[in-house]
Amino acid sequence: MDCPEEKDDDTQAPSVIDRYYTRWYRADMKGKPCEDHCILQHSNRICVVTIAETHPILQNGRAIKSISYQISHGCSRLNNKVSGKSKRGGQFLTDYAPLCRITCTDDTEFTIYSCIRGRLLEVNENILETPNLLLEKPSAEGYIAVILPKFDESKSITESLLNREQFESIVSKRGVAQSQPS
Repeated sequence: MDCPEEKDDDTQAPSVIDRYYTRWYRADMKGKPCEDHCILQHSNRICVVTIAETHPILQNGRAIKSISYQISHGCSRLNNKVSGKSKRGGQFLTDYAPLCRITCTDDTEFTIYSCIRGRLLEVNENILETPNLLLEKPSAEGYIAVILPKFDESKSITESLLNREQFESIVSKRGVAQSQPS
């Protein structure tokens, strides 16, 4: 009789994000050091914009004072209304379109950008009420927005982004540069 296989307690099943999404990164957004963004791309081409684990918001025990989807006097991402199968009415975003502004309790302000071209499907209104979701679960309940790239651009949107290995290489080079004396 065969013995039942023993399961190793140290191995965990991959998370839903690791199973169904490909992680892409944009490092040093708009030339600002360490302001890294992460884009989770699903096989159905939907992209979820989050902040990378190296973003300054997640460092040094920062706390969030406020999050605003009001980009300018006449533009609020909260006014985005999408309808129908083809997602009509969603705001069209370019790579560097601001999604929201986050102010920390130390009065530092960060702008989160779309990183990809596409139609804004939804913004995460839950982080307005519970900003700590952004700190505790940035890739899950603390996401910033969901964007749908144009079908003909969905393959090429990742050309300007970094894969996991490329991103980790940049982060490790930062660590070396910061640890060297000036």
